[in-house]
Amino acid sequence: MSQELISGTIAGILGDTYIGEMEDSALLELPSMRIAMTTDSFVVDPIFFGNGDIGKIAIAGTVNDLAVSGARPLYLTLAVVLEEGFELEDFRRILRSVRDAARVADVKIVAGDTKVVRRGEADGIFLNTTGVGMLERPFTLSSRTLQTGDQVIVTGFLGDHSIHILSMREGLGFERRVHSDCAVLSHVVADVLDTCGDGVRCIRDITRGGLGTVVNEFAQASAITIELDASALPIRPETAMAADMLGVDVMYLANEGNLCLVVAAEQAEAALKALHAHPECAQAAVVGQVVTAEAGTVRMVDVDGRVSTVELLYGAQLPRLC
Repeated sequence: MSQELISGTIAGILGDTYIGEMEDSALLELPSMRIAMTTDSFVVDPIFFGNGDIGKIAIAGTVNDLAVSGARPLYLTLAVVLEEGFELEDFRRILRSVRDAARVADVKIVAGDTKVVRRGEADGIFLNTTGVGMLERPFTLSSRTLQTGDQVIVTGFLGDHSIHILSMREGLGFERRVHSDCAVLSHVVADVLDTCGDGVRCIRDITRGGLGTVVNEFAQASAITIELDASALPIRPETAMAADMLGVDVMYLANEGNLCLVVAAEQAEAALKALHAHPECAQAAVVGQVVTAEAGTVRMVDVDGRVSTVELLYGAQLPRLC
């Protein structure tokens, strides 16, 4: 039955995105001496949501982590932990999402593993992925290279993924108007890097900890101050309303298809043009800049000119989402 599950169901659905040979190791051709590698585990609840599921988020999350490091994603592994009694049709649906997302990202799944555990031990299904990408460009992206005048760009609405998942869990009704932004963004990153070159200082996907955590990490790494413009932040009214109801701050909510970039001032317009060419980045906007002030801090300027500090989030304001 295990052999049928792997060679029939899994390999059959993944199709041309799967090149595993059912050996103990995958033998890969790497055209570069410099590679990027990342790994992640996914425990999404609910498993299926608007604009995605655990399969799509596993591929998108891993591919995006490689892309924001400046790498071209090439290969993924896929490990599955299934709970006894998990519906095969749901599993097939998840595998189809894995396949479709891998095709969008132009990556191959080269190895994997499947385990079945007793009922109640795995919350339905867990996925683990490891990704390998090739570093082709002569420059390196680093949050330690920020300079005064650099512009901070966000590529989409903040907090949508978190609000969508929380609304589904709690039955708030916002999930019908605010969908998850889960998306593969490797092609977006490639276009920006091709357009702006080393004018791109660094890129980070805005996942756990939200934008507030990302910009604090940038500020601390480069020992600079980032100043954000509250009026420029792309936030849906529904997301803001739901966050207010839940007593959470949108600045710390996770996304799964949203990037934060820091680019040289002279490259900001070109970066925005490259981003706006992609539908998933239609809301891309400059939301702040690097300024000369107290090192390692982030401040927010509201519409009335009042200045507040964006603190680094300690602990979690929400239960883990994925």
